[in-house]
Amino acid sequence: MKGKKTISTILTGFSLLALSVPAQASKTDDRIEASARQSYVFKTYLRSDDIKIHSRHGAVTLTGVVSEGFHKSLAEDTVSGLPGVRSVDDRLVVKNAPVAVNPDLLLRDKVKVTLQFHRSVRADTTEVDVKDGVVILRGQAGSQAQKDLTTEYTKDVEGVVEVRNEMTVVTNSRHPRTAGEKIDDASITAQVKTTLLYHRSTSALNTKVKTTRGVVTLFGKAKSAAELNLATKLTNDVSGVKKVNNRMVIE
Repeated sequence: MKGKKTISTILTGFSLLALSVPAQASKTDDRIEASARQSYVFKTYLRSDDIKIHSRHGAVTLTGVVSEGFHKSLAEDTVSGLPGVRSVDDRLVVKNAPVAVNPDLLLRDKVKVTLQFHRSVRADTTEVDVKDGVVILRGQAGSQAQKDLTTEYTKDVEGVVEVRNEMTVVTNSRHPRTAGEKIDDASITAQVKTTLLYHRSTSALNTKVKTTRGVVTLFGKAKSAAELNLATKLTNDVSGVKKVNNRMVIE
């Protein structure tokens, strides 16, 4: 009789465990989906896109329509950085994607995105036009140093042939972003990855990025100390980054 009770107790324990595992997985999946929707990237850059997020046991599937090509990778990188995510299946479709890609329009978008992620420049007041790889910058800069940095960042975007900066320096212009604005780790990681990918000096570094409470750690290989230092500089200027630990090694 005692043996039967022991077996019964064990079976009951297994049953309870089997029931608790799906419940825990469901909570994790709900948290992943909610965290993605509430992330800085989704609320700021992807807010106008129709993105559906479905997580099952940490395997996330993204479906829907985005307005820009780079929004696909931005959404995927953001979700990939969330706790509990094991994989991301990106099935997003770009709205009205042209049959033939216009290289100037593609380059314009890359420049705009690069400037958008850097906090030391003013993407919101910078107009970008591209003709045959030549980038024309117009709009307003808060200082001459900011204008020069905008030129520097634009020149280093992969594909840019020349930069003509026609921006006007307006010293009393104010940045709309507040210093106390909180940006989540997954969004920071996604912005850093895109920034390093679009800059020609760091695009081939294949850098791994990890962010914890705003502190970014870079892993990977650099060909020189200059490349390593540039990766640190570019990362440090990404919105939300508090500190950069560069653990890359020089080949």
